[in-house]
Amino acid sequence: MSNALYAMDTTDIQRYPDNYEVLSTDAALRAEKIACRLRHLIYSSTTIRKGDYLTSAGIVHGIEVVYEDGVLEVTLPGLLPKRKQRQNTEFLLDPFYFSLEQYAKEHPMPRFSDCVVCFTQVYDQCLPTRRIRDYDNLEEKQLLDVLSTFVMADDTGLLCDAYNTAALGEKDCTRISVMEKAVSRLAC
Repeated sequence: MSNALYAMDTTDIQRYPDNYEVLSTDAALRAEKIACRLRHLIYSSTTIRKGDYLTSAGIVHGIEVVYEDGVLEVTLPGLLPKRKQRQNTEFLLDPFYFSLEQYAKEHPMPRFSDCVVCFTQVYDQCLPTRRIRDYDNLEEKQLLDVLSTFVMADDTGLLCDAYNTAALGEKDCTRISVMEKAVSRLAC
């Protein structure tokens, strides 16, 4: 892992963006595998409860949940993984689930019956725009399944419309906004 991080630090992202992408993806996948293995080790060898640990992991990741003006917005660190990379989505899904659960314990949660979900991929504006990916390559289904558990009657196509958009921002992240269809007409 140290070697991968050193290689990333010494690679000129402007001149060699493809090399940087390969190096950073490799480092991220290694880190995810290590983190998931450590989580399971903690659950099996200590008295720390999975929910308590993953709630803390959500805080460390910077997962934010806010419900205002009829819109539930969740901000996740980083961009959604590409489908073809077959990343271990457990790394993000478990903290996402427990962050929503913790928010629901402390705040009233909406229950959307006919909703719109908007996935916004926010790309770091300081990095090359060629990093912006096609929407059909992103892994959204599992995130939608988790969201539906907490705030939707169902995520079937009859009750839930899903949209994708991209924006430039201060750092890479994914924002997921959920709202009733009537509210979406006002918000969009």
